Amino acid sequence: MERYKENQLKVYNSLSKTKENFKPITDGYVGMYVCGPTVYSNAHLGNVRTFMFFDVVYRYLLHLGYKVRYVRNITDAGHLENDADEGEDKIARKARLEQVEPMEVVQRYTVDFHDVLKNYNFLPPSIEPTATGHIVEQIEMIKEIIAKGFAYEVNGSVYFDVHEYNKKENYGILSGRKVEDLLNNTRALDGQSDKKNPQDFALWKKADEKHIMRWPSPWSDGFPGWHLECSVMSTKYLGESFDIHGGGMDLKFPHHECEIAQSKTCSGVKPVNYWMHTNMLSLNGQRMAKSTGNYILPNQILSGENNILPKSFSASVVRFFNMQANYRSILDFSGDALEASEKGHAKLLEAVNFLEKIEAAKISTFNVKTWKKECYAAMNDDFNTPILISHLFEAVKVINQIKENTASLTAEDLVILKETLNAFVFDVLGLMNENMQNNSEKINGVVELLIKLRKEARENKDWALSDQIRDELIELGIQLKDGKEGTTFSLN
Repeated sequence: MERYKENQLKVYNSLSKTKENFKPITDGYVGMYVCGPTVYSNAHLGNVRTFMFFDVVYRYLLHLGYKVRYVRNITDAGHLENDADEGEDKIARKARLEQVEPMEVVQRYTVDFHDVLKNYNFLPPSIEPTATGHIVEQIEMIKEIIAKGFAYEVNGSVYFDVHEYNKKENYGILSGRKVEDLLNNTRALDGQSDKKNPQDFALWKKADEKHIMRWPSPWSDGFPGWHLECSVMSTKYLGESFDIHGGGMDLKFPHHECEIAQSKTCSGVKPVNYWMHTNMLSLNGQRMAKSTGNYILPNQILSGENNILPKSFSASVVRFFNMQANYRSILDFSGDALEASEKGHAKLLEAVNFLEKIEAAKISTFNVKTWKKECYAAMNDDFNTPILISHLFEAVKVINQIKENTASLTAEDLVILKETLNAFVFDVLGLMNENMQNNSEKINGVVELLIKLRKEARENKDWALSDQIRDELIELGIQLKDGKEGTTFSLN
């Protein structure tokens, strides 16, 4: 259903610093790129907040009927320890400290990242490219930038010439920073740097003898700069100009600023129409960050194995907690906040589940069609999930009144309420029906018990009982499969 034709979405554009009517480059299609993780450690909840918001953006665009190509990269090379193109590669450093291959580090934390997203009910992106999978394309882009006079090679390393670029373009167009101010606020070069200017950034770095991750190039055996990979992969899979580029606000400068400069140098056109940035998640009033030790891992919340929360919380409650604040505002994480979210989440899901028991009446005491428009209006206003949730609780109030026989809905309005509530709660916000999850766990437990009883029957050579358990489970749509490792089952 092409709902986008009757819903004018507005998006806050970090480039213009205003809300703008969203109009994709190609009608009915959206290209979206989001900067993914650097896989040298576990993603903490602050990192996941950004991905969770863009999961909701992706879900809502799909709900509106757009065909979406969502690209989210994996940085598995080239991200140095600081933004001044100095220090070790973060992945190589981890590998050196642990005395393992860098790709072992990459594999471990990529798997962990995917496990977290699966636990938290994320939709997978359309494409998830890696930096190391696009070394050839990065080298070709560097050649093009050099040919156009905006990069220079020194001692095997290649740097983007920010001052040369700034003569014709505006380096700082996204962040609002000026090259002159950056020059005044940057320490002088120490004489050991190959850069012409402190603002210049690496496109290719020559690897020293100790650097583990290296590839051959026309300039040296080395590795690409961190900013380059996103320019390469976004343009490869979404084109020279695409609709949405997202990430955390900490990436606005220098990462996204550098992306714009690289991409525009090559194509000559504005690479992205709508830049979107999420704000940070704080803990104990301070920014959540691994460098300070002030963080919590998503799976620690599910297990309860942490020193911050009074107990464990479900992934759906954490999603609900995140959606109760605007993505551009700071959100403070605490046990009290999660407990409050848990109560609200339970009330919402209880009402959704009770919907199936409501019988239609002859009149409606609640204007469902107006309420539905308000739900869409909230999401159309720059994905305003807090306002959407407030409207969802208006429906909860009505459902509770129906329980008490003080409100009623016609059959038509009941269908609209069910469809709209389920769409926004599950399809858009990505919450999970924990009652159904609990029932599934109970079913699994019962089947495992029957498998155990069947095993005992077989050991006692009570073939009749063994066959009876198997056959009656088949009639219920549960297929048993005997193997060397024991008996497993699947739901048909």
